[in-house]
Amino acid sequence: MTLIRFENLHLAYSQTPLLNDATLIIEEGERMALLGRNGAGKSSLLKLVAGDIQPDGGSLWRKPGLKIATLPQVLPAADDRGVFEVVAEGLAEAGRLLEEFHHITHLPPDQVDLNRMDELHHELDACNGWALSQRVEQLLKRLHLNGETRMAELSGGWRRRVALAQALVSEPDLLLLDEPTNHLDIETIQWLEEQIKSFPGAVLLITHDRTFMQNLATRMLELDLGEIISWEGRYQDFLEFKAHQLEVEARHQAAFDKKLAQEEVWIRQGIKARRTRNEGRVRALKELRKQRSERLQRQGKADIQLEAADKSGKLVAELTHVSYSFDNKPVIKNLTTSIQRGDKIGILGRNGAGKTTLLKLILGDLEPQEGKIKHGTKLEVAYFDQLRGKLDPSKSVLDNLAEGRTSVTINGRDKHVIGYLQDFLFTPERARQPVSALSGGEQNRLLLAKLFAQPANLLVMDEPTNDLDLETLELLEELLLNYEGTLLLVSHDRAFLDSVVTGILAFEGEGLVREYVGGYQDWIRQGGRFPALDTSAAEPTSNQGTSEPVPPTKPEAAKKTKKLSYKLQRELDLLPGEIEQLETQLAKVQGQIGDPAFYQGSPDQIAATLQQAEEIQRKLDAKMERWMELETED
Repeated sequence: MTLIRFENLHLAYSQTPLLNDATLIIEEGERMALLGRNGAGKSSLLKLVAGDIQPDGGSLWRKPGLKIATLPQVLPAADDRGVFEVVAEGLAEAGRLLEEFHHITHLPPDQVDLNRMDELHHELDACNGWALSQRVEQLLKRLHLNGETRMAELSGGWRRRVALAQALVSEPDLLLLDEPTNHLDIETIQWLEEQIKSFPGAVLLITHDRTFMQNLATRMLELDLGEIISWEGRYQDFLEFKAHQLEVEARHQAAFDKKLAQEEVWIRQGIKARRTRNEGRVRALKELRKQRSERLQRQGKADIQLEAADKSGKLVAELTHVSYSFDNKPVIKNLTTSIQRGDKIGILGRNGAGKTTLLKLILGDLEPQEGKIKHGTKLEVAYFDQLRGKLDPSKSVLDNLAEGRTSVTINGRDKHVIGYLQDFLFTPERARQPVSALSGGEQNRLLLAKLFAQPANLLVMDEPTNDLDLETLELLEELLLNYEGTLLLVSHDRAFLDSVVTGILAFEGEGLVREYVGGYQDWIRQGGRFPALDTSAAEPTSNQGTSEPVPPTKPEAAKKTKKLSYKLQRELDLLPGEIEQLETQLAKVQGQIGDPAFYQGSPDQIAATLQQAEEIQRKLDAKMERWMELETED
């Protein structure tokens, strides 16, 4: 049965057509993946399907009573709401009543408004609310969530579960997923795969995770040059189809250009030829010229090159019986390994397992509590930070990269910064816009440009694939494969690990870090596994945080060995929640700025939103600085 039929769709921002006479049909029970370059309009198409925006033209038909739910990129806020309340929000008005009833029933008896409780009873009876309440409870049980847990107590992975529960509770006919695997560890990604496979409705997803896409999607939709190209089959089959399609297109364009060139020669012949020329042929030439001028050009591929440094010594790092603990809990226990020049090592583990701690030990930023580490010589390190800490959102793309320079040196040759940024698909106009206006994928491309402009023989990359489009991701793979230096890679992208790394260091529980030869699939074949995860009650504990304990990228309430005053301790306890809220606000504003339609608004509104982003960033920086100050106070 057809759920959605969109025909002859037109959608454009400014002069850029995102949809040009496009057609989209979604059938019951399908699982579709939407492909396309960053900026091609994938998120806009998702919003159009959800009904959040309307096209500039075309016909839209939806099955009467169609229920659509969205699992967005942005996680639910880590605030004081309970899990039950957040999940119930997926039930619209009935959910609001259930939230209120749930809240009242958990108040002390002397604070309960009996009249309001009686009103809620009647309203819930009228809308079949009790059956919906049971549906919420069943879903919480299925996803191993505790309804009484506060959102502020949950890690990113657990909040993703809550968001999925909120999307599923309405029992939608169509589920929309926008980059659902971002910042999730491999185990949580695999869990999410199984949940979506068991979902009986249709699914439309955007993802850069090729393994996730291959395992789930049975139809590929590519948004390309304003068209939606449909392909029945898995992702790997689609790649073969696409390669053939591009070959055919290149032949057709070559034939077109040849014919146009011949006609141009003819029209410029001598006076006699012009006097006797065929007027129909002249009109045909004009039409060819018009077609050529209107032909949309494909965005070029990123031309990523790495500035090579002199070779390091043969030894990069040698760890002997190294151990490291937090609060007497072992993170790394008795690890012995050696990293040689040219090794490409993938580091696997759950969020919070200790991957960043291991990187800092290898780089010499931390000293082991037990054992010893011998560091190599002539190391020149380039560090890719998944939190984009090296980008200043208030400065332009150009200023972030150039830092006052007019050129960068790549493999001994100077290149103008504008030309270098064009290699990373930034137009001159885009290069002059603030970083806060960039999408997540564009920010990652800028960080890669900044990273690769510095000489390095040791690359350290922490989740480099988040938000990259597939073509740029594959180009990055190719570069890393040909890179002659040493690579330390933290990634939850299974296909990327299999393509790039030659060895694995895996966190397998209780501080045990094992070494394996090969990539992710080789790790599986050799018996690699994550430790058993207890999800019986989904009671969050401190080790479920999304960040490494030391030094944290997001603050966590930690046991103190120093004694603070009551007032200061209270301030310290509240800071993590305040910082999380500011991060959520900043992500929301940056999402508005990253929308292609943002710069079509009024100048005053644009300036006010950019100022708002800067103000939130300043507040966030101040809170982080205060947290660090209290953490280290004697």
